[in-house]
Amino acid sequence: MLFAACALSCASLVAEAGATTAVRPSGGDLSPRLAQLAKPSVGGAPLAQQAAKLSVASAGPGSLLRTGNRVLVDVHIDGQAAAGAEALRAAGAQIVNLSNRYQTVTVAVRPGELPEVAAAAGVEGVTEVLTPLVAATGPGCPAGAVVSEGDDQLRAAAARDGFDVDGSGVTVGILSDSFDRDAGTPTDASEDAESGDLPGLGNPCGHLSAVNVLVDLEPPGDGSDEGRAMAQIVHDLAPGANLAFATAFTGELAFAGNIERLSRPVAEGGAGAQAIVDDVIYFEEPFFQDGPVAVAVDAVTAAGASYFSAAGNNNLIDEAGNDIASWEAPEFRDGGGCPTGTPLYAKTCMDFDPSGTVDPTFGITVEAKATLTIDLQWAQPWNGVTTDLDAYITTSPGLLLAKGESFNVAPPRGSFATQRPVEVLSWTNEGSVPLTVQLAINRCDTTTCDANGGDTTNPRLKVALVQNGGGVTATEYPESSGGDVVGPTIFGHAGAAGAVAVGAVPFFDGTEPEPYSSRGPVTHYFGPVTGTSPASPLDAPEILPKPDLVATDCGANTFFGFPVEKAPGEVVWRFCGTSAAAPHAAAVAALIRDRNPTLSPQQVRATLAAGAQPVGGFGPNEVGAGLVDAVDALAAVPPVLKIVGGKSTTAPLQEALPDSAATNPPASVSAPSIARSLAVFFIRRPPKVVRTRARRVRAVFRFGPERPGVTFLCRIDGRPLRTCPARFVHRFAVGAHAVRVRARDGAGNLGPFSVYRFRVVDVVSLGG
Repeated sequence: MLFAACALSCASLVAEAGATTAVRPSGGDLSPRLAQLAKPSVGGAPLAQQAAKLSVASAGPGSLLRTGNRVLVDVHIDGQAAAGAEALRAAGAQIVNLSNRYQTVTVAVRPGELPEVAAAAGVEGVTEVLTPLVAATGPGCPAGAVVSEGDDQLRAAAARDGFDVDGSGVTVGILSDSFDRDAGTPTDASEDAESGDLPGLGNPCGHLSAVNVLVDLEPPGDGSDEGRAMAQIVHDLAPGANLAFATAFTGELAFAGNIERLSRPVAEGGAGAQAIVDDVIYFEEPFFQDGPVAVAVDAVTAAGASYFSAAGNNNLIDEAGNDIASWEAPEFRDGGGCPTGTPLYAKTCMDFDPSGTVDPTFGITVEAKATLTIDLQWAQPWNGVTTDLDAYITTSPGLLLAKGESFNVAPPRGSFATQRPVEVLSWTNEGSVPLTVQLAINRCDTTTCDANGGDTTNPRLKVALVQNGGGVTATEYPESSGGDVVGPTIFGHAGAAGAVAVGAVPFFDGTEPEPYSSRGPVTHYFGPVTGTSPASPLDAPEILPKPDLVATDCGANTFFGFPVEKAPGEVVWRFCGTSAAAPHAAAVAALIRDRNPTLSPQQVRATLAAGAQPVGGFGPNEVGAGLVDAVDALAAVPPVLKIVGGKSTTAPLQEALPDSAATNPPASVSAPSIARSLAVFFIRRPPKVVRTRARRVRAVFRFGPERPGVTFLCRIDGRPLRTCPARFVHRFAVGAHAVRVRARDGAGNLGPFSVYRFRVVDVVSLGG
């Protein structure tokens, strides 16, 4: 049987060879390769089979140069090239370049359309374009010593190779706390440039244009240099892009001003950014309308810049799986009185129970040593506030723990009022056990509170627990009911129509969003804040689907986030949160802009959404359009069409993106290694310093991600390695401690160790 099969295959080859010797195959006006490619049996075959049949490389130098599911070919014209362009378009070709001097039109065409292109008026012949040889740089280029895993997860590396883009010609502006101000970091900006992790002098890959720092945080020593960590992410994925930075930590209005400055042309003192990304949100940014920062975002978007914002890390999930980080009621419900613990002048408190049973308190369970931050806002426009709400945190016995009592409405005597419908208050549970506290909301009106109060209207109101993903484990009303809405926490400029709000997925698992990644949607009831006059109500509530996309977080960088011990003496820094996800998405936008600089921000957003991949069974309120995929996004983008002679034209972005569905993109980057897929994170852990008066202290750890078939192995200090549950509790004596954990799958594969170090301190011996 083996011999017979060989005989058949060999006979086939001999017959074909004999035919080739007798007469050389001709494709007419098509080159022999293109004549073969035009056959459905060849043009519809997998790329590797096509390459074998055509005797070209299957990928890289020497392969057919492709753009999406089209091949690039040179069409030789009898006469002026421009004269034949219209006929080529009618045959289905996309014009890439015109050269009258050489009477050649370079086009992108589907294999099945090659005969029609060859038959177009004025065509003398059609030849293939092969991928050229490139002069590669040394090891580590183009990304540097440390590369975020998002480069693979979002397929940015494959997109750079497949579409010959790296962000060149695009400037990405970054806003965060600081860029190069923290003297305590393991590296600084100049060292990052020398290692190739940032552009600048000494960059080994030739990216010598340093980050353009328009304004950093002052004085030196302030800030954590989170902006520099964001810049590393952009440089990893779009190493050819120019980078600029401006701080967002000098007030909300200055933040808005720096957004516009990054977009302004360089000649006018700006950076000329075509893509801008931030990871900052001010508590006072409004829930129910666009504030000044959002107005700035919409302005730069209208001017042509794509804007990306971190969606926030404010989601909370209780034991039942409910998203509990916000609670919203359609109106203030008068509960007839206030609970004990609130001030005596608080007489009209919110009824939190929509069922008809009066409940003037909202229970919130706060973990030990955690800080509770409450952001209360109500649906009245800035500069048009008529109702004054105050917020209080109390204990069940009636002890007042915290209060928010701004004068929101201008009082009769004319003293200052915020004219903003917002109260923000925080409280820290200093105890060693979780504590359930009570939130109360009082309507301070002139009849029941004081002369400085507001009216007796009952506006819509919303409470957001702004916790950065932790510290609260339960709330009294964890589910939407009776018109009350529980869960969404995206607000401020991330909710602007012009912003692309980016949520987070872990670098090792694209099947679910991070549990802390903020959920949507966003609903606006008023026009934007554009001055000192109140905006008018909208004719109907505007519901904005948010987040727009999700991208990678917890990727590697040189200095920021938290260190994870990969091996003895080897540490990798992990940058987690939507702060890390947003620059990943912005970097892919830079690749898109590199391929076609004429695209509008709306087209860039649509392209990203069209290429996004599903994230498990999660819906748009959790993951938007899905996980960014650079290859599929770029496959839908037509390149800029150039005409030799100094002029250029472009092909429009096709609304239906018809080529994307049939695209044969470059081969995907290989999946993450088993070890990386088994990486473990400390979802819950004690503080770095635990103070106690006892001989031992109880500490709770929770490991993640929890996956079927995976067990955790723990080592406490120097003790033997043993199996432990995902939620792990142990009592620690006074002194220094280290908890190491790794994962093992069903096949016995082991992941790397993650380590958490902390110290238990005897406050008695310290005189505490």
